[in-house]
Amino acid sequence: MAEAPLPAIRTLPSWLLGRAAARGRALVAEALAAEGLKMWHHVVLSAVRDLAPVAQADLGRSVSLDPKDVVGILNDLQAAGLVVRAPDPRDRRKNAVSLTDDGTRLLTRCEKAARAANDELLAPLTAVERDQFMGLLIRISGTDG
Repeated sequence: MAEAPLPAIRTLPSWLLGRAAARGRALVAEALAAEGLKMWHHVVLSAVRDLAPVAQADLGRSVSLDPKDVVGILNDLQAAGLVVRAPDPRDRRKNAVSLTDDGTRLLTRCEKAARAANDELLAPLTAVERDQFMGLLIRISGTDG
């Protein structure tokens, strides 16, 4: 039997993390799609919930999205009745974005679906291993959890 291609690369932690991340993204994307939502739409909904009322520009900066992309996503979310734009109480020249009740309900379902997808990703690990793994990921990711 022939050896798998790229054996040296396949042993690099960065390659393995990339494969695990791709699998995780695919599982979450599939779970969100079952709720009718795309990944970036979920990210923006979550940020709106956490920051609302939030100016569009601040929202884009908070999730590191180009302003044009934010506008497109917000247009989709508003057309679906998930967010509303209203004059920003701090600056009437800007729009502030908030979730609707439907947006809150959908976000709750999507967060549950995303957690289930992550549980599937980590299913091969014991509870103790999951805690260790998460701690290690936080340490190497440059985030503080």
